[in-house]
Amino acid sequence: MTVRNLQFLFRPRSLAVIGASNRVHSVGGMVMRNLLKGGFGGSIFPVSRKGAKIAGVPAYRDVAQLPEAPDLALICTPSETLPQIVHELGERGTRAIAIVASTLHTPGEPEGDSPQQAILSAARPHLLRILGPDSMGLVVPELGLNAGLFPTPAKRGHVAFVSQSGTLTAAALDWAASRGIGFSSIVCLGDAVDVDAADTLDYLGTDPDTRAVLLYIESTGNARKFLSAARSASRNKPVVVLKAGRTAAGAQAAMRHTGSHPGNDQVFDAAIRRAGMLRVRTIAELFAAAETLARGREPNGERMTILTNAGGPGVVATDALITSGGELAMLTGETTERLGPLLPPSSHAGNPIDLGGDATPERYAEVLGILLNEPVSDAVLLINGPSGAARSRQIGEACAAVVRKSSRNVLACWMGGEGARRSSAALRGAGVAVHATPEAAVEAFMHGVRHKRSQEALQEAPSSLPSDFAPDRAEAESLLHQAAAAKRVWLGDPEGKMLLAAYGIPTVATHVASTVEAAVEIAARIGFPVALKVLSPELEHRADVGGVMLNLESEDEVRRAAGDISRRMKQWRPDASLAGFAVQRMIRRPGTMPLRHSGHELVVEAIEDAIFGPVIHLRPAGRADSAAVGLVPLNASLACEMIATTRLSGVLAATRNRPAADVGAIATVLTRVSQLLVDRPEIVEIRIDPLLCDDRGAMALEVLIRLEHGRSASGCDRLAIRPYPKQLEEFIELRDHRFLLRPIRPEDARLYAEFIARTDSPDILFRFFTLIRQLPARDLARYTQIDYDRDMAFVAVDCVSRDGGQIVGEVRAFRYPDSATAEFAILVRSDMKQRGLGRALLQKMIAYCRASGVQELIGQIRSENRAMIVLAQRCGMTVEAQPGMSIAVAHLDLQKGPP
Repeated sequence: MTVRNLQFLFRPRSLAVIGASNRVHSVGGMVMRNLLKGGFGGSIFPVSRKGAKIAGVPAYRDVAQLPEAPDLALICTPSETLPQIVHELGERGTRAIAIVASTLHTPGEPEGDSPQQAILSAARPHLLRILGPDSMGLVVPELGLNAGLFPTPAKRGHVAFVSQSGTLTAAALDWAASRGIGFSSIVCLGDAVDVDAADTLDYLGTDPDTRAVLLYIESTGNARKFLSAARSASRNKPVVVLKAGRTAAGAQAAMRHTGSHPGNDQVFDAAIRRAGMLRVRTIAELFAAAETLARGREPNGERMTILTNAGGPGVVATDALITSGGELAMLTGETTERLGPLLPPSSHAGNPIDLGGDATPERYAEVLGILLNEPVSDAVLLINGPSGAARSRQIGEACAAVVRKSSRNVLACWMGGEGARRSSAALRGAGVAVHATPEAAVEAFMHGVRHKRSQEALQEAPSSLPSDFAPDRAEAESLLHQAAAAKRVWLGDPEGKMLLAAYGIPTVATHVASTVEAAVEIAARIGFPVALKVLSPELEHRADVGGVMLNLESEDEVRRAAGDISRRMKQWRPDASLAGFAVQRMIRRPGTMPLRHSGHELVVEAIEDAIFGPVIHLRPAGRADSAAVGLVPLNASLACEMIATTRLSGVLAATRNRPAADVGAIATVLTRVSQLLVDRPEIVEIRIDPLLCDDRGAMALEVLIRLEHGRSASGCDRLAIRPYPKQLEEFIELRDHRFLLRPIRPEDARLYAEFIARTDSPDILFRFFTLIRQLPARDLARYTQIDYDRDMAFVAVDCVSRDGGQIVGEVRAFRYPDSATAEFAILVRSDMKQRGLGRALLQKMIAYCRASGVQELIGQIRSENRAMIVLAQRCGMTVEAQPGMSIAVAHLDLQKGPP
């Protein structure tokens, strides 16, 4: 249901406590005391069967007696009472409830129809939102709202904390209070039968009081919903994730706790990166990363310059940087020349830069100013060891003045206790994140680096249809149809290679021989040396019977190898039939060993993850510790990033005896495997083992593909991230002018900004209901980086005029959460009106919504916008003015046929 009615949960004006009590240790008693201590300014209505005063506040016997419908109700009663209470609250008009402490079911046991389904059924007719059950509640410090079981009051701030664990939430609150960290809101999801992590991310992503979101989760439900919300939120602000279940033991513990399997950790890691979020390992990292991302400036790269007044901390910071994947900036000659006179005789102008223990504030500031103009450095780390509180404070003030004049990224480490915290106050005031240790500061910098990589991945929108190659879909269809007719669930090596070849993936030519003598004849014809492989529909892995023989140099060797394989088949797998042999030539390249020994052997595995759908694993043959994982769909940029961010980049690098592998060729294989999975939902597993790679390309040597026939879902429906729908692109001709109508893309941000800037003010007012001339970067991201699932935007691109390639019109529709209704808006650049472009755009959106299952399309139109009203009516809409308002509503029933 996403954000529907969540404002009543996060911003209630009144609330009721159902099951309120004067008993000190009861749930209802603790909730009432925390509410009153928090200083909530709205109305509080205790509900108790005794009807007495609760903590001095008059109580009501039941919901029916309440003087008004509370925005939010906190339910502190046993689980068997919940369905009836939820029904009564819904009837009264309450729109949000938090079920505190009560548990509906034991994790791991079937839920059945009751009581979980009972409370959802009671809530749904009223669009009543449910937090919990088994939630510790929520806290909104700005409102003085402590609506739950949290004993520690929360300080007001701009970080939101969302957690599936109540105990961890309470511990994190205590930890944050001891460090002066404040919050915009704190939410404990509990069992999340309704309001889940995706809903809260959707709400907090647009909350102006929240600058960063911290998320602790143990499992995810609807992967597409979760990633859609995560991608939307992380375009607006940092989202930092602490995910439990990294290890097998941790995953089992998480499953016992929540009743849901946390999923494959490597796949989750890939999903987090793809959604633009940052993953951390500890609670301390969670808050440190949030502070760094909210305060700091995003780094442009991984190169750091370290400025210190002590050699030891500089060395420690260097070690931490290198082991974390960062690098020391190599200072330019001009910079080192300028630094020379400012350094003590015992130091040198190299990175890290040691100013010495007697460094003055003036020296710190002057050196920092030089470093902030160093073009090859992406960030500066200031380290100060204690040499007198007054000096440290003056150094902090001098450096803060320099930082305020620069846009470069600066981090700080002020070593020491409370004195260090006081002396670094000026730096914090200048927006610098200050850390207690060099390692913590470096880790914070790397958080920024990894977050930037994730943000870059977030902007990638792989296409549903390839633009750089044309697969032979007819050949693929024929191969899969034959397999379905024969009821075969496995495609062996020859057919598998044919399917890959149809998608442009290089393969070794494979010849099929039905007998030993036929294999000998083929080998002689194609030339030695050759590889001989057994063919059997019952064998999933040829190695089970030693069914692969390599580097056979003569007809006799082929004959003996075929006989050996046949004997092992009869001995080890008498149930398996021998269908023949595959014969392949061992490929040699000039000046190399046979290909089998001259390149890198990789394994490509495409499988369906239980949570996130199709994923692709890439690893060196025989090793599982260097696997790269990517969610389908992939494009070339994502595939290269997938390889670069793992140990694979080192495996594929050049050595003394071998040039570097062609990473681009490997990425091409990955993207085409991805496209095959998008196109063919019946393919549930692909294994290329090995994929041979060298400096000249990549080639699949052996392939195995598993099928599941009869699957009706399209490839895109299986994906957690929907691809760019290229099939919706079309060219139109209007009055001798050619336009391309297509879905908007992430890279359209600049074009979209120009489109808005070149549209006249009256038209902007009609579209946005307010006058804007320039969209902030985050709004540009929100308008151009859509997920093509819950919202869609088509733009019209001018293909003819001198400004060819410019966006000149758009139509946008947003599908209401948990609803079959979508709302549209449309805008045409002022100088491009009167060409029929608006009608073409609106008709395209109507057709798209109808095909997508939307039942109703509506739009709000200012009453004086007569042109838009006429356009809506010409497209078959009814337009009704709202009594007493300056807004008219256009409506179209899409269940009826086209007008």
